[in-house]
Amino acid sequence: MEKLTFYALSAPEKLDRIGAYLSERLIRDVSRHRYGYVCIAMEALDQLLMACHCQSINLFVESFLKMVAKLLESEKPNLQILGTNSFVKFANIEEDTPSYHRSYDFFVSRFSEMCHSSHDDLDIRTKIRMSGIKGLQGVVRKTVNDELQANIWDPQHMDKIVPSLLFNLQHVEEAESRSPSPLQATEKEKESPTELAERCLRELLGRAAYGNIKNAIKPVLIHLDNHSLWEPKIFATCCFRIIMYSIQPQHSHLVIQQLLGHLDANSKSAATVRAGIVEVLSEAAVIAASGSVGPTVLEVFNTLLRQLRLSIDYALTGSYDCAAGVSTKIIKEHEERMFQEAVIKTIGSFASTLPTYQQSEVMVFIMNKVPLPSSQQSIEAGKAGENRNRLTQIMLLKSLLQVSVGFQCSNMLTALPSAFLDRLLSAALMEDAEIRLFVLEILISFIDRHGNRQKFSTISTISDISVLKLKVDKCSRQDTVFMKKHGQQLYRHIYLICKEESNVQAHYEALYSMLMLISIELANEEVVVDLIRLVLAVQEIAQINEDNLTAYNRCALFALSAAYLNLISQLTTVPTFCQHIHEVIQMRQKEAPYLLPEDVFVERPRLSKSLDRLGPEVFFWQSKISEVLGGSGYNADRLSTPYIPQLTDEDRLSKRKSIGETISLQVEVESRNSPEREQRAPAEEITYETLKKAIVDSVAMEEQERERRRQVVEKFQKAPFEEIAAHCGARATLLQSKLNQIFEITIRPPPSPSGTITAAYGQPQNHSIPVYEMKFPDLCVY
Repeated sequence: MEKLTFYALSAPEKLDRIGAYLSERLIRDVSRHRYGYVCIAMEALDQLLMACHCQSINLFVESFLKMVAKLLESEKPNLQILGTNSFVKFANIEEDTPSYHRSYDFFVSRFSEMCHSSHDDLDIRTKIRMSGIKGLQGVVRKTVNDELQANIWDPQHMDKIVPSLLFNLQHVEEAESRSPSPLQATEKEKESPTELAERCLRELLGRAAYGNIKNAIKPVLIHLDNHSLWEPKIFATCCFRIIMYSIQPQHSHLVIQQLLGHLDANSKSAATVRAGIVEVLSEAAVIAASGSVGPTVLEVFNTLLRQLRLSIDYALTGSYDCAAGVSTKIIKEHEERMFQEAVIKTIGSFASTLPTYQQSEVMVFIMNKVPLPSSQQSIEAGKAGENRNRLTQIMLLKSLLQVSVGFQCSNMLTALPSAFLDRLLSAALMEDAEIRLFVLEILISFIDRHGNRQKFSTISTISDISVLKLKVDKCSRQDTVFMKKHGQQLYRHIYLICKEESNVQAHYEALYSMLMLISIELANEEVVVDLIRLVLAVQEIAQINEDNLTAYNRCALFALSAAYLNLISQLTTVPTFCQHIHEVIQMRQKEAPYLLPEDVFVERPRLSKSLDRLGPEVFFWQSKISEVLGGSGYNADRLSTPYIPQLTDEDRLSKRKSIGETISLQVEVESRNSPEREQRAPAEEITYETLKKAIVDSVAMEEQERERRRQVVEKFQKAPFEEIAAHCGARATLLQSKLNQIFEITIRPPPSPSGTITAAYGQPQNHSIPVYEMKFPDLCVY
């Protein structure tokens, strides 16, 4: 062997003949089953290959690969393993010159086949599979960095390599989460095809360039589909965890786009399959963080919202084909609900990776998709339409809540733009109690910027506010501007929500939290005064009971008022105010405990039906509060004015379902609220004829204008110069006379102190100085 190596190094031009001879001997020995000689020939080839790194090695390699292929074709496992080991050694050699004509198609196919070995003997099966994975790793190393070699990223190769690796990954003994980076494996672990396949897959994906990601990911999706691996979702999640940690970070959004496209392609698959894809999306988004969404931010959310809407339709119609109404598959409602929850969670995952300004855009985008009666768009009529609208509203508001929970913004004006806030608050007045609760939760998550929300989760009248350990910052200028702009709108909606009969404990807890958070996060003296007036008006709702509320609703409003005033009195630190509130609460504890939160907001509330016979001592009085706070520098006049919300058309329209009702109500409101309705002429009746006449008239006017312009242009083009000059001169004379009149008025002398005008009224002022004789300061002359 030493002599042969020396000879080959001395005369490199002989290498190809040496290779051809050894190859011929090996092929003959394999066919005659002389396996000892086969091993000797391969050993000789390996040593020559490792020793000779010269330019003429290309010809020798052809013989070498022919021999490796012959071994791999053999049915003997030992020969297959021997051939693979030789190929791996060859793959680790860096060649100086590329080979344009070398093809690895056979090796990719054969190694992939070995990866799927189903040999009866477990040890031999494991060894063959390991050899197959090592062979694929060798092919990848040999070709991936050399553009002139066979392109390993072509779909024909990727469709064999990737499923072979996934097949071996599948047979992992236990489903455990993988580490973000491949750790140094122990000797025992190196024997496992699973570990080796994972290492190989990581290496392959780590080398993938921008244009190759799609070809590498597509076979993964097809493999998961073919083997129904989305439903348990453990393996699918594990695969994409490996993928997301292995690829270059700037390519993350390409994987996300592939998954979204696959979700769209599977939009009529079973809910469990779609839920699996969405769960994987959620995991992938968290790993990729800021790189997960890529350039098309709203497209990602649009796809997810579209899937949400489709799922709602499937659940309602019971069919994947809404038009046909006939389905071959049985749709299970609870599975669709699970899918919807998964989509909402994924929307939250994606949104949490975005910067603040994009989160704000996403929230506006979601809110614009919510069907609202006042917007007169996307509202469907009929019972089925109402159901669909309601479910869509709930799901979209849930999605919005998921986004808003992770949203942190110091400036409320940018966090809640006017258009967004208007749409959100119009949903707050809908008849559906669940929708109202979602709106309150969304508003709370926006306002709570210091994590105080949980401290107000239960309504109570605590005697010492310091135990809550509240985080309070001074109200910023932007917050003050926000409250000046939107404060009255917020108060009005809180007031109107309090009047809803379908409110339950969760609504009152949310209202309490909202009132307290506004007091802590956004309040200056003026806001505190308005909030106290608002809460006293809420107490009056329960006291007067014009809306015929139930005993529970009335007691809840009394308890809500007591709990809020108890805390706000301690926040303002005005002793006399605290004393008045404390006295009323003590009186209630003695005489009417059912007006306090401790008796109302419990599992079995203790209520009273004699709420109309309560004494004045158990109420908070506006006159008393304005007196004690007025003495401490608060605006006593404003405090003593009862809060009366200004109802708008939008508030009235929010509860209407149909557009017809909406229009008739607008007309009714307009006619009822207008103070000069007696003097106003009756509105012209709009009929088909009047509309037709208006359109015809406007067309005729346009024609006349067009004709007049044409005549003017024609006149200036064709008329003689003298005529045009005369026409312009006449206009100039008219202009001059107008100017003279203006100058006369401006230089007319001022009236005398006695109030009489020196010259007779209407007579021309003959003694006035002409404009051209007047002396102007130098600075005024051009």
